[in-house]
Amino acid sequence: MHDIERRAFVKGVGIGALAFSVGGVEVLLTAAQARAQGVPLRVLHPEEAQTLEALGETLAIGARQYGIAHFVDQQLGLPPGYALLTVRTSEVRPPYVDFYRTALGAVERASQGLFGRKYAELAVAEQRDFVARLRQNKIENWQGPSQSFVYSTLRNDAIDVVYGTVEGFARLGVPYMPHILPERSW
Repeated sequence: MHDIERRAFVKGVGIGALAFSVGGVEVLLTAAQARAQGVPLRVLHPEEAQTLEALGETLAIGARQYGIAHFVDQQLGLPPGYALLTVRTSEVRPPYVDFYRTALGAVERASQGLFGRKYAELAVAEQRDFVARLRQNKIENWQGPSQSFVYSTLRNDAIDVVYGTVEGFARLGVPYMPHILPERSW
C-alpha cells in the first residue's frame, strides 16, 4: 500500500474501500467494486468463494453483490492483527484462512450429505433450511468448527459487507457516525 497516499487511503476507508492488487498495483476499491471488476482472489479458492457467496447471500441479502468473497479474501491477505474479520475477536488463532477453509469445507460436505448437491446449487428454500439447521446445531455428522460459531462468524461477515459502510447505513436509514460521543462523561 506504499503507492497509495495516506489521505486517499483514509478517505477510502470511510466509504468502505479496501486495498486490492490489480495488475500489480494496489488500488482502493470497495469489495463490491472488486467483485464487479473481476479482481482475482488471492487467498480463497474459486469453489470456496462460490460457497461463501451463496451462504453469505442466504445470511444477508446482497452479500454476493456487495462482494463478501472479495472482502473476506482481502482481509485474509492482511497480517492477522489488521484483519477486520470478526473471527479475529474469537479464540481462533491465525492464520484465519484455516478457519474459513475448514468451515466452508464442512458446509459443502454437509450440503452433499443432506441434499446431494453443493450448497451454491441448492434451491433458495433448501439453502434457508440448511442455514436454519446450521444456526441451531442440527446438522448431523457435521465435521468442522462448531455449527453455531460458523453461522455467527459468516453472518457477521455478510452483515459487515452489506451494511458496514456509509451506503449500508443509508440503506437502513441510519445516519453514519464514525465517532459517537457519549452524552455525559464516564
